[in-house]
Amino acid sequence: MQSVIKWGLRISIISYTLLHFVTTFLEVEPLLSILAVLGFLILLFAGLSKTLRQFKLPLFLFAAGLIILFFAEGSVWKGLYGGFLQMRSIVGLLVIVPMISWVLREEPYIEDIMGMAHRFLNTSRKFYLGMMSLTQIFSYFLLFGAIPMMYQFINQILKKKRNEAWENFKGTALLRAFALSTMWVISIPSFIFAVETMNASLWICILQGFLIAICGIMIAVLFSYFQEKHYGVNLTYELQQEIDEVLRHADPLEERKRKVIEFVVLFLSLFGSIFIIHGLFSADLMIVIPLTILVWTCLYYAVKNKPRKFAKEAKIYFQTSLANQSYQLSIMLAAGVLIFALNQTNFATKVVDGVYALQELLPFINFLYLLPFIVILLGFLGMGPLTVMVLVAGILENIALPYPPELIVLAVTSGSVISILISPLIMPVIMLSASNGLNGFKNGIRFNIKYAIVFYIMVQIYVQTMIHL
Repeated sequence: MQSVIKWGLRISIISYTLLHFVTTFLEVEPLLSILAVLGFLILLFAGLSKTLRQFKLPLFLFAAGLIILFFAEGSVWKGLYGGFLQMRSIVGLLVIVPMISWVLREEPYIEDIMGMAHRFLNTSRKFYLGMMSLTQIFSYFLLFGAIPMMYQFINQILKKKRNEAWENFKGTALLRAFALSTMWVISIPSFIFAVETMNASLWICILQGFLIAICGIMIAVLFSYFQEKHYGVNLTYELQQEIDEVLRHADPLEERKRKVIEFVVLFLSLFGSIFIIHGLFSADLMIVIPLTILVWTCLYYAVKNKPRKFAKEAKIYFQTSLANQSYQLSIMLAAGVLIFALNQTNFATKVVDGVYALQELLPFINFLYLLPFIVILLGFLGMGPLTVMVLVAGILENIALPYPPELIVLAVTSGSVISILISPLIMPVIMLSASNGLNGFKNGIRFNIKYAIVFYIMVQIYVQTMIHL
């Protein structure tokens, strides 16, 4: 029975994804109806493959949407139809984006980059900055999978350094870097969903998010200095010894240069193509990104003349990784039903009225002060950045707020950053805890709460200044 469920789940996900792209260019009503049915089947098979406890969040979101549809005006069936189509772009993106990691695993790009930059990374502050910078770059390729991958790589260099001072040093660099990437990295689904939903300028959102991320990195490096003083250790001396040991076994210099150049070409070709296609044709990013990734991945294996390796990776992905994504996809589909249901009520109007009532009581408080806290609260309920973004941005889409959409995107993504930093219940902290063996409370709140407070203040100074300008 479980075998039938797993096969049904895989086929439903692949069919939903393919039909999503077909109906994007050929919008035919019967095909859209089949797409909605496939969305329900993904939710059904995913639920049957897990226990009730494991599936409680998608079930709660779906049940809440169903109850609201029942009491709202209109047909429940039409509501379910619209709900299962609401998140089709996100599902397509989530299924295709992991293909980038196939390419990254083909060569030891990270090791060679670090080998080439070893002179720059010869102090603890520089190494911390290097870790954060590389994690942001690899977040483009691996999303939050960059955290365990970078942790394992750094552990190859610092394999003997496992006390709390070193785990704070490694863990905060990786978690803060990934969190900051959600403000500007175009392949992060939560960021791109917020930009598209708010109808904001992609270039402005990336630029302001990138600048805030740079400021966040500088603050993080400063925090690491005080943390090193707090632990009373000299990380630079120990780090230099470990780097010298790694370099004795590194690839030849020419080979390292070739791999670094190859990685830069791969990076520029992928994301340059996305920017060019979007700029020339003003195409929907939620369509451009996955289709570009698909073509780019196929071209990589064609140029490398590795068709068998491509087939092997595709087989592993279909048989293993695709089913592992079913929980996240189920959350998206269930959230789509809830958002569609809420949009059939006057929920958005009530939110606006509540905000205006609060501003009358506290004239110095505006909505953008509070928006990050909505995201943070949902993060502590176990909802990841994408789930929260889907819910919050899906509701904000129907609210006429008197602020530039780019500032709304920045405010909501800053809440996502803080949620990732301190919530012990969402995937980035869970993955870090699985890697370093520390509990989620220590990796999250204890190590990052002060940094999160400073980060919130910094972002709000920028946001409120821009509002008044």
